[in-house]
Amino acid sequence: MTTRYEQVKETLKANPKTWLITGVAGFIGSNLLETLLQLDQTVIGLDNFATGHQHNLDEVQQTVTADQWARFTFIEGDIRNLEDCNKAVAGVDYVLHQAALGSVPRSIEDPITTNQANIDGFLNMLVAAKDENVASFTYAASSSTYGDHPGLPKVEDKIGKPLSPYAVTKYVNELYADVFARTYGFHTIGLRYFNVFGKRQDPNGPYAAVIPKWMAAMISSEPVFINGDGETSRDFCYIDNAVQANILAAVASDAAADEVYNVAVGDRTDLNSLFEMLKSALIFHGINYEHDIEYRNFRDGDVRHSQASISKAKALLGYHPDFSISQGVETSVNWYVRAVLR
Repeated sequence: MTTRYEQVKETLKANPKTWLITGVAGFIGSNLLETLLQLDQTVIGLDNFATGHQHNLDEVQQTVTADQWARFTFIEGDIRNLEDCNKAVAGVDYVLHQAALGSVPRSIEDPITTNQANIDGFLNMLVAAKDENVASFTYAASSSTYGDHPGLPKVEDKIGKPLSPYAVTKYVNELYADVFARTYGFHTIGLRYFNVFGKRQDPNGPYAAVIPKWMAAMISSEPVFINGDGETSRDFCYIDNAVQANILAAVASDAAADEVYNVAVGDRTDLNSLFEMLKSALIFHGINYEHDIEYRNFRDGDVRHSQASISKAKALLGYHPDFSISQGVETSVNWYVRAVLR
């Protein structure tokens, strides 16, 4: 049976649209760009390279045809600058707003810069998109919004108190989106990402996510550290699932708008098990990691367990994750081995 996602992709191929991706040179943004260009869409990309990279865009160029690449226009700009936002949304049908400063530890160390990017920048994009009267505005929300709410799986309408400045900023995004719907009739969809991972996720730097950071360390035969006892668990979501959710949200019906949706697989994996999974996947590439895990203290602002209910996204968006964590890891390893060893 044809899935909703397959139907949408066929429709887009037949009737191409113009898309704006903010944060296009980042991990999620560049994967969105790759998929949309392969669907023969016209794409505007906005990025200031604060966390994105030119090499991500270069890699996307290698995955598409010359004609498809010619449909991409890049704007080097900053969402904290309203003029850049206005320029980027001109003539756009669908906005996929991914630009943000991620990382709980980064926000704890520098809450002001996180606030400027994630709240001031978000508000600028909302205003620019509203004024341009775009057809839809989909934004990257976060599972961090659930805060200290203990319930599992996480259901969209039950949240707790934020545990970090980053979590505050992502919750404020949802509040602003709701107010814009009520005040201006401007409709949005927020996607609460749960630990998205995959190709082009940066393994370097102090704020690298756990899977790319461990993958790079293990390929290079360097130590792997766990903050805590390794029983902390997450709902790890492969990048292609997140791309699917964004495209489905962009073309969703009015009945699905003005909502937030979990983007995950609806399962959870503890860090000790994740380590063994990565170790096994690397063996197929001739890499036998022989170091033991080194345990450290728990990290401030971290949630102990996280797992999503994806029932709402399935029902209203037609979302159905194509990749489990193990399938995502197997696919990701290919890219990381090449990236680290090249």
